[in-house]
Amino acid sequence: MATQALTKTQGGIWLIGETAEVFSPERLSEDHRMISATAHEFMTNEVVPNIDRLEQKDWTLARELVAKAGALGLVGTDVPEALGGVDLDKAASILVGEAVGRSASFASTFGAETGLAIFPLVSFGTDAQKQQYLPRLAAGEIVGAYALSESGSGSDAMAARARAVQQPDGSFVLNGEKMWITNGGFADLFIVFAKVDGEHFSAFIVERDFPGVASGKEEHKMGLHGSSTTPLTLQDARVPAGGLLGEIGKGHRVALNTLNYGRFKLAAMCSGGAKMGIAEAAAYANTRKQFDQPIASFGAIQHKLGEMTARVYGVESALYRTCGLIDTSLAESHNLAGALEEFAIEASMLKVAASEMLDYVLDENVQIHGGNGFVKDYPAERHYRDARVNRIFEGTNEINRLLVPGMLARRAVKGVLPLIAAAKSLQEELLAPPSLPSSSPEAFAAERALVTGMKKTALAILGTAMQTYGQKLADQQEVLSFASDIITDAFLAESSLLRALQASTDDAPRAALHEAAARVVIYTAASRVEASAKEALAAMAQGDMLRTLLAALRRWLKSVPADLVRPRRALAAETIQRRKYAFEIH
Repeated sequence: MATQALTKTQGGIWLIGETAEVFSPERLSEDHRMISATAHEFMTNEVVPNIDRLEQKDWTLARELVAKAGALGLVGTDVPEALGGVDLDKAASILVGEAVGRSASFASTFGAETGLAIFPLVSFGTDAQKQQYLPRLAAGEIVGAYALSESGSGSDAMAARARAVQQPDGSFVLNGEKMWITNGGFADLFIVFAKVDGEHFSAFIVERDFPGVASGKEEHKMGLHGSSTTPLTLQDARVPAGGLLGEIGKGHRVALNTLNYGRFKLAAMCSGGAKMGIAEAAAYANTRKQFDQPIASFGAIQHKLGEMTARVYGVESALYRTCGLIDTSLAESHNLAGALEEFAIEASMLKVAASEMLDYVLDENVQIHGGNGFVKDYPAERHYRDARVNRIFEGTNEINRLLVPGMLARRAVKGVLPLIAAAKSLQEELLAPPSLPSSSPEAFAAERALVTGMKKTALAILGTAMQTYGQKLADQQEVLSFASDIITDAFLAESSLLRALQASTDDAPRAALHEAAARVVIYTAASRVEASAKEALAAMAQGDMLRTLLAALRRWLKSVPADLVRPRRALAAETIQRRKYAFEIH
């Protein structure tokens, strides 16, 4: 399969082309670093000392913290200056999200305000709606919430039963119950989804003091005890005509684009939470002694810290790469919803990868703490519980796994992405005699070959699935999930490789550590890709076809076994010395 240098800012195109430059944390400007420092100082001084009070459901404090964040400009990063915001790029939003991720409960409160209430108004609100609500939301004067899910329509949001009936004066009467509303106990306004006349899925701005609007009791949750989660009941709730958000019957555009941004921001918060977990684990490993020496000196603990660091590096590299693509698209189109829709594939991949990475890191944080990790005297226990919901938030990981290959396939059929031509080229390559393996002396030659092999594997699995199942592809959820994992691993591996190459070219500080992290990411990803591909191919092919595809798989992913002990030790040593994530910019 011939590859070519990419010149378009397009979601999914990386799968069939070569990228030379990516945005990374090392490319952040001084302004970015100042924003990050401000957000971290706010969390350190205002939120972290008050986590216990939030856990006791002090919603007055929660509102005060949102207002303080608003006064610092942290809430209004996506809001135009004319409407009370600071109108920064998405890199700034990601930096704020990472900082806020240090407190999962406050991150939920903050995320509902910035991503789920502000974004729909910025992207779909009328001028009057923006003027009415955005300045107060950006300042943290009022708090917003998002009401999409229902007891019978979680992942299948379009099956909502909430109804809206338009009145002769243009107003609407809403009836129904929404579930699991973050900020539900104290939000001032809600972005609510209901079907006009039971058919046309639409979005509405509903204020708490509208007649017929009421919050239910707080949910008794496994984690996130410091965030409010309640049902929202609508009983003949009257919404003025000006409360319709977007157009009747076009609520799916509001919902899906909001979820795209929510997934992207959730990945940032997971990244920040994981970095916090690494810092806690490193600090504890430095001070906890067994057999008369700190446990940080033990190889088994160093393996954990090194692997934790590498997994964060992979997600972080893909997160900032995607952020750079979105900001480039915004510079070209000035259309936030359009840019997010373009990179919906990457947002879904990041949501899955980041939430599962965070679970791994915080699980290992508990393990490094030993018995102390299992009791409430140490925060490791709370972090572990709080993180579990991220695999359910913003569309379950199962749904997001299905979305990734599904969106790629639809774009291929529509001709938006030239994946079909690339798959045919790959078939021709399979029939050709194998080429001699490269003995190139250039840096990362073996890693480059592996990343290319992963991308070819992803394309082959997706192409074979499309050819095998045709219009019934959506029914093959197991194969689609394998394909999604392969595509995601390839994206994280390539993002890590490109970041490490840039660090080497730029002679960046700790360039050798970038190489170590990228190697761990790439070789462990290649092992997972091979295993997933074998399962997918066995489900789709048999006989000579299966043997041909497995031979191709061996060719694409062939590599000399890599020593990953030393790279992990190097990452662990830096983490132990600094007592925080090895690539932290602070």
